[in-house]
Amino acid sequence: MRRVNPPELSPPAGFSHAVTVTGGRLVFLAGQTALDASGRIVPGGLPEQFERALGNLLGALAAAGGAPQHLARVTVYATDVAAYRAHARELGTVWRRLAGRDYPAMAVVGVVRLWDEEALVELDGIAVVQ
Repeated sequence: MRRVNPPELSPPAGFSHAVTVTGGRLVFLAGQTALDASGRIVPGGLPEQFERALGNLLGALAAAGGAPQHLARVTVYATDVAAYRAHARELGTVWRRLAGRDYPAMAVVGVVRLWDEEALVELDGIAVVQ
């Protein structure tokens, strides 16, 4: 897997502009919110929910034989993009602690609401496990 960040594009912060892959097994990761093992959204605000949702995504990836560095693409769905921006530094710290500094291609999409009505954020992704 190679992360591509051309110098003619703005410098990426917390994502890669492109990711190329040769070989490997694709793992498609379903959307994960901040549900705990009992099926309830964890208490707290956006940073707490982001941490749990990312942990859930990485847990599903691990169960499929992958690790954070195998993530090629992640989409973040946020019910409040302004709040996501306001917490960007804290969310970046959570990402680096749980997933490291190998950033996949990413997008943040603003949504009206998520399937889990109390959820503020949901993450899905695609990984390539070598």
